[in-house]
This record gives sequence, C-alpha cells and structure tokens, in this order.
Amino acid sequence: MDVSARPMTAEELIRLPDEGKRYELIEGELRVMAPGGARHGTIAGTLCGLVSAHVRAHNLGVVCAAETGYRLKRDPDTVRAPDLSFVSHDRIPPQGIPDSYWDLVPDLAVEVVSPSDTADEVLEKVGVWLAAGTRMVWVVHPKTRTVTSYRSLKEIRVLTAEESLEGEDVVPGLSLRIGDLF
Repeated sequence: MDVSARPMTAEELIRLPDEGKRYELIEGELRVMAPGGARHGTIAGTLCGLVSAHVRAHNLGVVCAAETGYRLKRDPDTVRAPDLSFVSHDRIPPQGIPDSYWDLVPDLAVEVVSPSDTADEVLEKVGVWLAAGTRMVWVVHPKTRTVTSYRSLKEIRVLTAEESLEGEDVVPGLSLRIGDLF
C-alpha cells in the first residue's frame, strides 16, 4: 500500500518536525494553516489574557492559546486548533492535561477571522466545533469590530463594539466589552 495514500493519524501529526508551520488534520488529510497576521495575533492575545485572568481568578478550568490541538474524530483522525479555547475543570481527565492533543472538545472555541479566511471556511469551522460538542463558539471579526456567538447554527448573536460578550453558563461570570478587544 502506498503510504502517502493512507490517512495521517494524530500520532503522526504530533511527530512532524517543527518547520515553523501550523497544521490541522481533517479526516486524515494534512492541511497547512497560514500564520495569522499582527492584528489577528494582537486580538487573540488580548482575548486570551482577559479570558485567562477570569478563569484563573475563579478557578474555572484552563485556557489554551492557539496551536492547541483537539482530536475531534478518530479513524480517520481530525485534529483542529482554535485560536483560543477553554476547558472546564470538571472535564479535565483524571490524569491531567495531556502532552499530546486533547481527546475531548473544548467548552469554548474562539476563532479570530484572518484576512485570508473566507466566510464559508469560518462557518465550516464553527459547524465542526458545534457538531463535535463544543458548547459555545465565538468568531471575532476584526474588520467589523464584532463578535458572533454561536450556541448552535440556529442560536446566533452578533455583538457590536458597544456590547458585552458573556461567558453565560460556559465560562460563568465572564463579561467582556467587545470594543476592548480591538
């Protein structure tokens, strides 16, 4: 059998040499992800700091930055990495935080839209997270200074810079003014 024709596994993905590239694995197919630009990184970093401070202050769980992989499916494997994610304490396995990919879905996944992202690509990511069981997905739109919050593909809220983004029952007590992210 031609090795290049068979699907890649999560175990093979994590052993790839670090060549400065970011990858995701979709149904066993390796996808190279373009690095985010400066604005993307600044917004993601700001959001990560704000969410992390709240989560740590209230001992709610862990916040993971970009490049943290979640194995969403096996055989063929799918490993996705949101720009930011949160996993509540009660869902962390007894053995603790893994060195490899999480074998669970995050409670919250956040995607910051890059200039290279198409609307279809972003919606596909949202659908994948929700279908896998993620309880809430936030999509941050730098150009419009808005955040779209998804609890499902039918329960959607678009929030403007003057409004607040709430953690609801996923990240209890979290409230962030959208304008502070930009």
